[in-house]
Amino acid sequence: MIFPSFHTAQVMAIVNVTDDSFYAASRMQSLQALEQRIADVVAQGATIIDIGGYSSRPGATDISVEQEWERVDMGVAAARRVAPCVAVSVDTFRAEIVRRTVANYGAVIVNDITAGEGDEAMFDTVAEMGVPYVAMHMRGTPQTMQSKTEYADVVADVVNYLTSRAAELERRGVDRDNIILDPGFGFAKSVEQNYALLAGLHHLCSKGYAVLAGLSRKSMIYKVLDSSPEQSLAGTVALNWEALRQGATILRVHDVREAAEIVKIYRIYKDDKVFRDL
Repeated sequence: MIFPSFHTAQVMAIVNVTDDSFYAASRMQSLQALEQRIADVVAQGATIIDIGGYSSRPGATDISVEQEWERVDMGVAAARRVAPCVAVSVDTFRAEIVRRTVANYGAVIVNDITAGEGDEAMFDTVAEMGVPYVAMHMRGTPQTMQSKTEYADVVADVVNYLTSRAAELERRGVDRDNIILDPGFGFAKSVEQNYALLAGLHHLCSKGYAVLAGLSRKSMIYKVLDSSPEQSLAGTVALNWEALRQGATILRVHDVREAAEIVKIYRIYKDDKVFRDL
């Protein structure tokens, strides 16, 4: 599998093979619905398909390795059938899920909400397999994270944590270009801290690693608007633009067409001489 460049703007489509993700429209359980979702996001411009078998919403129920594998297996198999040339990422913190996925389907991107702290075997596993790896900032678990929001300085604390994890990944043998950092919007952060983190995202982007922004339909949008995840598309579009402007290169989204259009416009805005000279 040839992966896209993580240092140029990419659209990662969320495909949840779960029954309890926070945004109901993203939940895919039947094979037919799953395959249709994959076909749709590829047609709309997704360059990465992110398969999730373990819900990480606040308060989500823990599931076993076998339950997660059953979901991931179905999701990755569907992605390989429907879109064999599109990169796949697997949203997991378990090294065993990574090993099974690579053994059965070849190289994938590993998207780990725990930055390797959920499974001590994870860093050595991704190093051994030579696969790209997303390290996300979170405290605690999905069940406890919203009780762990005390920071001296949320921007500095997140940047320092992620760069230390990246350094450890490199020490274990992971190629720097295969390391992607995710500040973890919505994970162990208050609404105010999320916006402080967004305003300071350029500090993380300046470290030389690719940066993923997962802002899609999150509570930092709908709580401010007094609305719901279903009514948060416009807010998502606005925050995704700001993330690109500060240097993020991967947008993890539910709404792929809109994100692909943002990326297209942003590239023109950033690179076209007509716009630079305005």
